[in-house]
Amino acid sequence: MPANLVNTAQRQVLIIHGWSDTSKSFHTLAEFLEKNNYQAKQLWLGDYISMDDDVRVADVGKRMAEVIDELMRTGELAASFDVIVHSTGGLVAREWLTTHYKGRAEQCPMKRLVMLAPANYGSKLAATGKSFLGRVVKGYNNWFQTGKSMLNDLELASPYQWELAQRDILVGPEALDAANPVQFYGDDKVWPFVIVGTHPYASLLRQIVNENGADGTVRACAANLNAQGVTIDFREQDSTRAITNWVSRLQSDIPLAVLPTRTHGSIIDPDRAETSNHEDIAETPEQLAQLGQVILQALGCDSFPAYQLLQTQWHDLSEATAALSKTTTEEPEFFHQYLQVNCNVVDDQGKPVTDYFLEFFADTKRNNTDANVYLHANVIEDVKTNSQNPALRNLYFDRTDLMEGYYPLLPKGTEQVLYMSISAASPGNNINYFEREKVGSAMQIPLHFLSENQQRWLKRNSTHFLQIIIPRIPNTNVFKLTKLA
Repeated sequence: MPANLVNTAQRQVLIIHGWSDTSKSFHTLAEFLEKNNYQAKQLWLGDYISMDDDVRVADVGKRMAEVIDELMRTGELAASFDVIVHSTGGLVAREWLTTHYKGRAEQCPMKRLVMLAPANYGSKLAATGKSFLGRVVKGYNNWFQTGKSMLNDLELASPYQWELAQRDILVGPEALDAANPVQFYGDDKVWPFVIVGTHPYASLLRQIVNENGADGTVRACAANLNAQGVTIDFREQDSTRAITNWVSRLQSDIPLAVLPTRTHGSIIDPDRAETSNHEDIAETPEQLAQLGQVILQALGCDSFPAYQLLQTQWHDLSEATAALSKTTTEEPEFFHQYLQVNCNVVDDQGKPVTDYFLEFFADTKRNNTDANVYLHANVIEDVKTNSQNPALRNLYFDRTDLMEGYYPLLPKGTEQVLYMSISAASPGNNINYFEREKVGSAMQIPLHFLSENQQRWLKRNSTHFLQIIIPRIPNTNVFKLTKLA
């Protein structure tokens, strides 16, 4: 047996499904594992309610803790086991881990967390699921319920994702443990692995929900558990002091494998045993074998140095997927690398600012028109306002077009920087943002530097949490003193 593999015959594995699914979808994955030395008695299939409107992700995580604790008490579950999750199951596992094992992650019985197309940072389809169409299509057999509370958690840039990310990935600006951050992932703690496809659905009906850089349901950058955070405080006039990078809770980068021929449906079927997962997507024998290989690599990883090596190897695999955009006979954008920015704008009293506009451009004088037009037409592909809090927005960037299309349009010899500005409408007649007596004022700040790797904040295949603070200025009539005559 290779040195970097554990004895798989001795490990128990739990498999947890996603939204609107059941454990029945995972029989083919279980058969694949059995074929690779996992005994049927060691495989557990989890089920939870995801389509009733009153159930949140937190509720499922809480009940999961009760069930696992009881099975461990009776000895049916071992003191250490591995977990495979799909889609929303990633949020469920993270909820269970961060609430039930906060401050004692080294005691968590879950060692390897293999995440298949996890919706770690949301899904564009969550809003569709809550819509009238979603209730007709998905809720027809469930009293027209689609799991509204859970879909709220899954919606892009949701308050829940902001809060959860600051539990296990990032030390946010108001973290109480900033001096000694709590960690959940690391050498003696949990080892997460993320595997996601970047091929959209091929069947005619499913093509309706496709977008580039995604597997038909989850974006590759939203699946990737690695994330960045930054606060930009526009009360600071000096841009070097206005930006504060958030600290990461991670001991090491989490392995991410982006596979070129897998969709959200087929990511759970390594052998494509189900007819519905054939999908008529052209692939080589090597590409067909990739999914099974990376799942077994994750489950067989036996040391933290091996875990870190796997991160490097999977990075190379993901880069090879991106390189297909140069040679593919399909749409090149299928294999572009994307990123998303979850933006939260508040005033200096901490209150949400809901009516604002973000603009990106090449220089402070708004020259380089061709580059700026290209940026907004080709690089920024989508903007979504969160339905629960309009101060929260999700911006979707084609990073490949940013690096290979936008920057080459800038004149040679000029500073290659991406600037961002924000303008915010006044909340009323008595209050303005930025400047007194001026409606819709704007400020700008450099956000991305092509020439400085350490300042390349907009990273490929990842999610960025951007908190923006803007000054709230009461007009002169809000308070006055009059000298008594």
